[in-house]
Amino acid sequence: MVLNRLAGARVLVTGADGFIGSHLVERLLDIAGSVRAFCVYNSNGSYGWLDELGADHIDAVDVQLGDIRDGRSVRRAVTDIDVVFHLAALVAIPYSYQAPESFVDTNVTGTLNVLEALRDAGSVRMVHTSTSEVYGTPEIVPIRETHPLCGQSPYAASKIGADQLCQAYARSFATPVLTLRPFNTYGPRQSARAVIPTILSQLLSGHEAVRLGSLAPRRDLTFVSDTVDGFVRLAETDLEPGSVVQLGTGQAVSIGELFEICCEVTGVRAQVLTDIERIRPDASEVQVLLSEPSLAKETMGWQATTSLAEGLAETARWLAPRVDAADAGRYHR
Repeated sequence: MVLNRLAGARVLVTGADGFIGSHLVERLLDIAGSVRAFCVYNSNGSYGWLDELGADHIDAVDVQLGDIRDGRSVRRAVTDIDVVFHLAALVAIPYSYQAPESFVDTNVTGTLNVLEALRDAGSVRMVHTSTSEVYGTPEIVPIRETHPLCGQSPYAASKIGADQLCQAYARSFATPVLTLRPFNTYGPRQSARAVIPTILSQLLSGHEAVRLGSLAPRRDLTFVSDTVDGFVRLAETDLEPGSVVQLGTGQAVSIGELFEICCEVTGVRAQVLTDIERIRPDASEVQVLLSEPSLAKETMGWQATTSLAEGLAETARWLAPRVDAADAGRYHR
């Protein structure tokens, strides 16, 4: 059942300076009573992607700089909050092979810090962010929430650990935590390392050949505004603590097919060169992620509304002025 929990609520977004987090803050400013943004401290005084919101929006947000790995700063951020959206995480899969301990510290210990802060605070509700990577290469497709979990990368393993902590706290302490498990989200502000910005930036910079890795993996791609809608809807449901709901379109495309659609929406034709040396070991590659999104529709009335072509076109429009032709595959804020 969908309720109206966020109207007038005091909400906290961890990882608010990131891709999805910044979009969620924008949405919450329109519906919540107050919004607090927990951003990682940096010496530049930057609020990450929140800097794009403009002065009026930033002035309306209570921004707190800290580190999700520091329990004291997390407890301070949770003070006087009604609902926590926990998005703070390290998400770069290639980097997880090089620095796995930092992924455990941030994704597992960071989530533990939020859960402990909730125990101290009392009745605060939490929406925890999972990832479809926790399934690994699936045994059965489409994938349902009940599918076994399989960590095929240090990143995926750290997110499984975080998910299981949320399950444990719901069962052990009746902590009111729900887990949202989005499949691959894309859109404006996504990391330049992700495959869609990689393809689009090379096409928009006029390169005749686009360099990619494997073209075979298939992904279920959800536009960021639809993912944000899922966060809001889950926070307003009356599901049992520990419940898990995944978001996806129910359709998957290969990286090769994705490249062709990107060519169509940009009006640019190019060849593909699959000569990039892959950081991800072959046995770690997840070959297909395809959701069965019926639970999201049944429990919170959610379904994706943005087509892949529409979402890619909007992403390309945002990306175009940020592409540096001399630095293809990476954009600039």
